[in-house]
Amino acid sequence: MTAPSRSSSALQARTTVYPITSGQSAPVPTNGDARSQSIVTFLTPAERQRVDALGQGSYTTVHRESLDDMLRDLRTQPVSAILVSVSRYQQHHATQVARMVREFPRVPAVALLTGNEARTTQSLLALGQQGVQTLVDARDPAGWRDLRQFVHREVTTTIEAVAIRRIRADLLGANDDCLRFFDELFLAPRALTTVRQLARRLGVVPTTFMSRFFRAGIPAPKKYLATARLVRAARLLENPGYSLTQVAFLLEYSSPQSFSRHVMHSLQCGAAKFRTTYSGEAMLDHMRQRLILPYQQQLIAFVPVEVTPQWMSRPVLVATPGSELAGSAVADRSR
Repeated sequence: MTAPSRSSSALQARTTVYPITSGQSAPVPTNGDARSQSIVTFLTPAERQRVDALGQGSYTTVHRESLDDMLRDLRTQPVSAILVSVSRYQQHHATQVARMVREFPRVPAVALLTGNEARTTQSLLALGQQGVQTLVDARDPAGWRDLRQFVHREVTTTIEAVAIRRIRADLLGANDDCLRFFDELFLAPRALTTVRQLARRLGVVPTTFMSRFFRAGIPAPKKYLATARLVRAARLLENPGYSLTQVAFLLEYSSPQSFSRHVMHSLQCGAAKFRTTYSGEAMLDHMRQRLILPYQQQLIAFVPVEVTPQWMSRPVLVATPGSELAGSAVADRSR
């Protein structure tokens, strides 16, 4: 079991190092909506208060009284991490904890240690045996800072953050509006499923937005949006705990059949084959190879979102008493 920034005195574990993709000069935006970072917990009342205070503005916490409720949350909504109290863990929880870790390997499981009890060492060893690899030792006040830093590091490893970094690296020197378009493909809520919704989010008339892609000789925005949704789907399907049906509904497809048709139309394979063939990063590489790198030069010069017509940017002349403009206006009214 690994501590994010320090070692537990009981385990003397090494520090986990989270690699960051190099070659990025521009800052990568993250979703400012804290609701998008949901932490599901199994904690004591005192620990809940500290975790809630720590997460203000960074993430939301969903506190559960049972591990069965945590499993239900994992299956029905996006979860950024799960947090299990060492003090609340009992031996009969072993099967449920092992199941969470096994079925949702892409959701980091964290053990929170806040006190010394007779069974603390035994509980820590049991959690490690069930697959919980990260420990936050909050017996020292600095441990709470470690927890906050851990959550922030996990955000940088989501498929959305990885996609934004890599696409920005592919499009170095691109117009800010172009980068904003690609950022929004991965930062927009999963309920955003149409180009019209995306255009409104970007603040541009949908017909104007779509025509700009056509005139630039770039694939339609519908193609980019559809493929970005498949990148997200592939990452979710890396978790064995998600069924194809659950992923279809999590990503706001109208039905599992609609999701299967989408996969078949985009990749010429069935949904089951898609799951075994594409990880999130493999699907992202597919998107880059098919839709970004072949159009790299066009995209770097592309301005898809500019919405202010030239005539609206001209200064408005205001007639002041005694000015030439005011005199001509009076002459016009006298005619």
